[in-house]
Amino acid sequence: MASADPKRVLTGSHYLDGDHACTEGALSAGCDFVAGYPITPSTEVVERFAARVPRVGGTFIQMEDEIASITAVLGAVWGGAKAMTVTSGPGFSLMMENIGLGAMLETPCVIINVQRGGPSTGLPTMVGQADIMQARWGSHGDYEIIALAPQSPQEAYYLVIDAFNLAERYRVPVMVMLDECIGHMTERVVIPAAEDIEITPRRKTDAAPGEYLPFAVGADMVPAMAHAGEGHRYHVTGLTHDERGYPVMTAECQDKLVRRLCDKIRLNADEIVRLEEDQVDGCEVAVISYGITARVARAAIDGARAAGIRVGSIRLLTIWPFCETRIRELAPQVKGFVVPEINYGQLSLEVERCAAGRAPVTLVPHMGGNVHDPADIQRAIEEAAK
Repeated sequence: MASADPKRVLTGSHYLDGDHACTEGALSAGCDFVAGYPITPSTEVVERFAARVPRVGGTFIQMEDEIASITAVLGAVWGGAKAMTVTSGPGFSLMMENIGLGAMLETPCVIINVQRGGPSTGLPTMVGQADIMQARWGSHGDYEIIALAPQSPQEAYYLVIDAFNLAERYRVPVMVMLDECIGHMTERVVIPAAEDIEITPRRKTDAAPGEYLPFAVGADMVPAMAHAGEGHRYHVTGLTHDERGYPVMTAECQDKLVRRLCDKIRLNADEIVRLEEDQVDGCEVAVISYGITARVARAAIDGARAAGIRVGSIRLLTIWPFCETRIRELAPQVKGFVVPEINYGQLSLEVERCAAGRAPVTLVPHMGGNVHDPADIQRAIEEAAK
């Protein structure tokens, strides 16, 4: 690990919204290239980056659309940059093909999605949490990504740094799934000193140029990179490829490659997954939430506890990979799970899969471009406790 560059870190106490906190997190993490196309409610991220980056070194490009944005990010990474793009709603959908390409090329990059109401143009300025399954399954084929979900501007700052570190550690696209409320919520954000911020450097090859195999791996299944122009010769392609990066259209090569792309995340899920638990041991009902919904659920949980119900709270900082080990542990011990989401049921399906019939799962859906009434969540908790 290395420390952050002091020139990029705005150490001190600030009053920032979640979008601006994302920018500061990216700069602290060493991001030196952002390509993006303006779209509500994410635009403030790139506006701040464009204003800040000339003073600290780096590049912002406003692209012609979101397809070009994610494509430029992939190219920038292979040119040696730490890079990200930012979007919302329809823009996230447009990026999906090249997010799959990023997974296939094992390109470490960050995609910030400030979620709004959908589908299609939907509710451009209003909150939603309906891109959760798209983040995991939006591109075609078998692959794995990592997705994080902050509940405050402060956490947005730290999770963007984590996103860059995880991207470099596993050479995978990492998504930061804010929602509009967190993106536009303004709160105190404390940015630490640069020496207190740990940065994961790029995994560079130490092989001689004539000996380098761009997709050869060791025990941790993650290959080392070489950048364009540094003397190493390599080939990267979205086609199924061997350790040289050359296309190989055989069942054996496809099986070996796809297994590794998935297993480097799946087999390290316990290291990647982060949860915040409150009074879960011995609880009757466990509420599982993320983002702004986790903050709204607090009032419902407090109300249910005041009524004598033993309610535990599991807040997801990591959405993908999913915390399936913890849900499987809890399923035989609780009367039920309650999952409030600003959608018509997405992550609740994953809770049901992991509970596997050993505990009922109550979805508390909510649409309309605003947050839940805590009373709706409390009623679901009371029903689950019966």
